[in-house]
Amino acid sequence: MKRAIWITLGSAVVWGTAHFATGRRVTGALLLALQVALTVGVALLVWPLRENATEWFVQPQWLNVLRLGIVVVGAVWAAVIVRSYQLVSPGRPVLVALVVVLCLAVAAPLAYAVELTRVSQDFVDEVFAKSTRKNPFGGVERINLLLIGADAAPNRPGVRTDSMTVASIDTRNGTTTLFSLPRNLEDVPMPTPVSRAAFPDGFQGDGAGTPGLLNEVFQWAEDHPEIVPGVADGKRGPELLKETVGGILGLKVDYYVMVDMAGFAELVDAVGGVRVNVTEELIYGRQNQGRIPAGDQILTGEQALWFGRTRTNSDDYNRMSRQKCLLYALSQQADPGTLLTRFHGIAGAAKRAVSTDLPGNSLPPLIRLSKKMRGKDVKSVQFVPPLISTAYPDWELIRAKVIETLAKPAKPTAAVSPAAATPSPTATPTDGESPQAAEPDSLAATCG
Repeated sequence: MKRAIWITLGSAVVWGTAHFATGRRVTGALLLALQVALTVGVALLVWPLRENATEWFVQPQWLNVLRLGIVVVGAVWAAVIVRSYQLVSPGRPVLVALVVVLCLAVAAPLAYAVELTRVSQDFVDEVFAKSTRKNPFGGVERINLLLIGADAAPNRPGVRTDSMTVASIDTRNGTTTLFSLPRNLEDVPMPTPVSRAAFPDGFQGDGAGTPGLLNEVFQWAEDHPEIVPGVADGKRGPELLKETVGGILGLKVDYYVMVDMAGFAELVDAVGGVRVNVTEELIYGRQNQGRIPAGDQILTGEQALWFGRTRTNSDDYNRMSRQKCLLYALSQQADPGTLLTRFHGIAGAAKRAVSTDLPGNSLPPLIRLSKKMRGKDVKSVQFVPPLISTAYPDWELIRAKVIETLAKPAKPTAAVSPAAATPSPTATPTDGESPQAAEPDSLAATCG
C-alpha cells in the first residue's frame, strides 16, 4: 500500500513514474519527455517575454490560446494520475480518495487560471470600444486622454463631470503633463457649428435652472441628440466634452476615460485601499460624521471617495488637487501582485465604474507606454484663480500656457538664463490677487 501511494504521488509530480515502476518503460519515457518538453517550452516562451506578459492578458486571441492550452494540460495531467493509479493498485478505496485529491489539486489552480482569462476577456469586451485594424498609437508623438470624474446625485438629474483633466503623454519617452479645468468655468466656447449656433456667446446652460458651467456640457449633449447627430446615447456627452475641452486647451483630445465616483470607491476597496499623504485633517459626510486624520493614511473606498469629493473647510481647487493626488497614488501602488491576487474583484469593480472610447487593441501599446511612464515625475497645471478667472476666463492665456508647458525646453546660453529667455504669460488679477504664471507642479513633490 505504501509503495502504491508513493508511486501515485510521484506520478502526479513526475509523469511516467508508475509506468517505469511497472515495466512500461517506453510509455514512461514518452510521458516524461512530454512533461519536460512542456516545462522547458513554457519557460523558454515566458521568460524572455515576461516583461510583456501583461499585454497577453488584454488580447482576446492570446487569451483563447492560453485558455485552450490550460484545459489540455489539465486534462492530460489528470489522465496521467488516473492511469498511474490503475497500474499500481486498482480498486483500493484509499488510493481512489488519493487520486481524487490529486486531481482536484491539479485542477484548482488551472481552473482559476482559466477563470482569470475569462474575466480579463469580459473586462476588455465590456469596457473598451471595438478594436480597430491599426495601432491607435502608431506614429503618434503625443496622446491626449481626457480623464473624467462623473458624479450623479439624487437631488439632480443626469451626470455632472465635476473632474476634468487632460493627460498629455509623450509616446516617445512617457513624460506626462496633466492639465486640469475647474468644473465652474463659465461661457465656455462651443466647438462645433451646431453647438456654436445654440450658444454663440459661449455655453449658457440648459434653461433657467442651470448656471451654464463646464460640468453641464456632458449632460446637455446627452439631452439634445440634435447637437451631436448620429451619435448614440451615452456617447454624445463624452464626444462633445472631448471637443469642448480640446478647444479650450488648444489640444486634440484623442480618447476619454470616465470614472463614476460611486464606483471609484468600490474600485479602491477592490485593490485593498490606497495610501495617501493627508496634509490636514478632513471632515466629511452630510453631517460631518466622518474623519480622515492628517498624515500618511491607507484610505478605504468610502474615505477615498470623500477625500476626493469633500469641500468642507476647503474649495473646488483644493478638491481638484486631492483628486489628482488620489489618482497618482493609485497608479504608483498598482503592483502586479495585487492585480493578480485581486484581479477578479478589480475587474468587476472597473466594469461598473469605468467607461471609455479607447479601442480594445489600444491596451497593449498603452501598457508599453505605461512602462515608459513608470518612475517619471508627472507635471500638473491647474487653470484656476488667480491664474484664470472662472467667471471671465482668458481662453488665449490657457492655450498659451499649454503651448509653453509642452514646448521643448530651449537650450540656455551663457548670457541669458532659461527663465529670462522664455517669459511666462501672466493672468489678469482676480479679486485683488497678483498675476501669476502658475508653473507646472510636480505631483511627486505635491502629493508626497
